[in-house]
Amino acid sequence: MTNAQQAPDRTTPPEDFVQQVKQVLEHLYDFPYLQRHPLARQFGSAEDRPSETAGQRLRREFIAVIESLDPGRSVSFRAPPARLFNLLHLHYVGGMTVQEAAHELGISKRQAYRDLRRGEESVAAMLWARRSPPSPQEPRASQLSSVQAEMARLEPHPRPTDVRGLLRQAQKAVEQLASQRRVSLHAEVPQEPVIISIDPVVAQQVLVSVLSSAVQQARPGDLHLEMATGAETASLIFCYRPALEVTDAPLVDGVVGQLVDRLEWRLDHDEQSEGARIVTLHMVSLGPTVLVIDDNEGLVELLSRYLADHACRVMPAASGQEGLRLAQELAPDAVILDVMMPEMDGWEVLQRLRTLPQTTDIPVIICSVFDDPGLAQSLGASLFLHKPVSRDDVLTALRQLGVV
Repeated sequence: MTNAQQAPDRTTPPEDFVQQVKQVLEHLYDFPYLQRHPLARQFGSAEDRPSETAGQRLRREFIAVIESLDPGRSVSFRAPPARLFNLLHLHYVGGMTVQEAAHELGISKRQAYRDLRRGEESVAAMLWARRSPPSPQEPRASQLSSVQAEMARLEPHPRPTDVRGLLRQAQKAVEQLASQRRVSLHAEVPQEPVIISIDPVVAQQVLVSVLSSAVQQARPGDLHLEMATGAETASLIFCYRPALEVTDAPLVDGVVGQLVDRLEWRLDHDEQSEGARIVTLHMVSLGPTVLVIDDNEGLVELLSRYLADHACRVMPAASGQEGLRLAQELAPDAVILDVMMPEMDGWEVLQRLRTLPQTTDIPVIICSVFDDPGLAQSLGASLFLHKPVSRDDVLTALRQLGVV
């Protein structure tokens, strides 16, 4: 046997790597599991997206590979060239059982398992070709405790939050400091809730830090706060007279500045007459809100990725009851609604949305494996999308409704 014959095939992944790929696919939305998985150290770089954890980068890489197998709209959903992609998408991204996916594709369960194995091997082969070599060095203590490491460990958990409550908590946190520095806080906030999609833990720390900095920069006297909302923005306005030694100092920098950037907020400084300073914290751009009512967390994550470049706030609701509550509270620009959910299915949710005065005019897109657009339309749905959905499907539907 020649040396060439003895050399291993470096383009074909070994079986243990294929099994690791299958493990990740089976835990695609279990972040703690992904964070600990050996493959998390082999894909992506923290330099690309510093705010991502290793588990998030791993999941992003896997979903990108799955989507690369999509043959496109020109190929029929049940055609053999589309079968691998659809099986992977329905089972691992869409959360269907193998039997449900097989029924949807019109194949036997045995055939589905064979094709799913081929799909897993295809994903493994593509990942094997692009994997990063493991780092030979253990991270130093200084690296583990650095600002960058701490920021990377902050896994975002955005959810609808009334920022008035966060501001009240921030005021309470700095009350003693303000008293010691003889600064009187005066806050004006709207009577109606100011609901935005944020990670409340990170947002709370930013508000406390910004308010603390304002108190420590202000001369003894009044510090006015005003929470303002407009058609497209929500802002917090600080007005105070700074002490002479901090006239040119920024309100926040360093770690707090990074957290402001992470939330995609913005700080503007403006000097007024008589030495007063006005600082505006633009907390969020109130772009279109899309409420996704679906008990499949994976689909919500996928839709969030699809809409990330279109300034949409994707609000998740894991049940029909929660979806009805959020629809009335948030008045979203559109609702994407699943049919097959426990306790209250999508058909009942749709009928209730159409009878409630607060939600009767909200466009509703039914997104389901059940191919029944006629029923959806008769119950008041605006559009129908058949799972699995592609990015183009979602964007086309939302454009048709004037949301994006």
